Amino acid sequence: MFTAIIVKPIFNLLVLIYALLPGHNFGLALIIFTIIIRLLLWPLVRKQLHQAKAMSKLQPEIKRIKKEAKKDRAKESQMLMELYKERGINPLSTFPILIIQLIILFGLYSGLRKVISNPNAIVTFAYPVLQHLSWLKSLSHNIHLFDDTLFGIVNLNRSALSHGIYWPAMLIVAGSAVAQFFQSKQLMPQVQDQRSLKQILREAGKGKEADQAEVNAAVGQSTRYFLPVMIFLFTVNIASALSLYWLTGGVVAYIQQRYILNKDEAEMEAIADKPSKDVDKIPEAEVVKSKPKTSSSNSKKAKRRKKK
Repeated sequence: MFTAIIVKPIFNLLVLIYALLPGHNFGLALIIFTIIIRLLLWPLVRKQLHQAKAMSKLQPEIKRIKKEAKKDRAKESQMLMELYKERGINPLSTFPILIIQLIILFGLYSGLRKVISNPNAIVTFAYPVLQHLSWLKSLSHNIHLFDDTLFGIVNLNRSALSHGIYWPAMLIVAGSAVAQFFQSKQLMPQVQDQRSLKQILREAGKGKEADQAEVNAAVGQSTRYFLPVMIFLFTVNIASALSLYWLTGGVVAYIQQRYILNKDEAEMEAIADKPSKDVDKIPEAEVVKSKPKTSSSNSKKAKRRKKK
């Protein structure tokens, strides 16, 4: 079922690009395939970044809520949910795009494994309608015409650590890790005087209670280094075709994020500064709203005294 619904459509999109591409270079087809996938994910990426911007704008209010709740977890959770609902924010909005990217990755990996183990799968695993394309007909008669390289330089069937270090593939693997680092760094909010996770844990060991928001921020900063290392370890022993997909996806994602963060700044600020609709439902807001009433009542009393 996974093969029919996920693997085959993803693989056949790649095969279609490869068959129609002048020169029929598999590496170039994989790059174009990755760019198309990232463009299709554009609406989700844009929404994800808008939500992330809005969440960063809420940090002062979240801190006030934590102070108002006075370590009452139930009250704090209720106040936070009301705040998110009021501003139209879904804290779990980043998960759909992550799940979709993982599904595409696993689907592509399954398809590439078939081609690596048996190059004839480029024809036999394709849909019948694609098998009638002229280039696939040529491959069905002579599979040696299949070019599974990147411009004749990188053998995409080999891993970076196959029979020693295969340097062309190693450069792609290292590039994918670097691209992931800058992609993650781009989304991390720059907070002054932010303590590292090591410092927080050291002070917690001395009995000082750590603020959960500060812990989450420190963990988020640590993932800048954790994810690239994990990607490097994951891709260094597999065919460089998947590393090429990850490298291209990381570069395109960085460009997309940079464009959205720079060009859509006004729209994101408008969403982040969205006026409150149900502010009365938030206990924090009731306290804030009560202050102007006091000042206005005092001013009325002062005016009465002047008249007298």
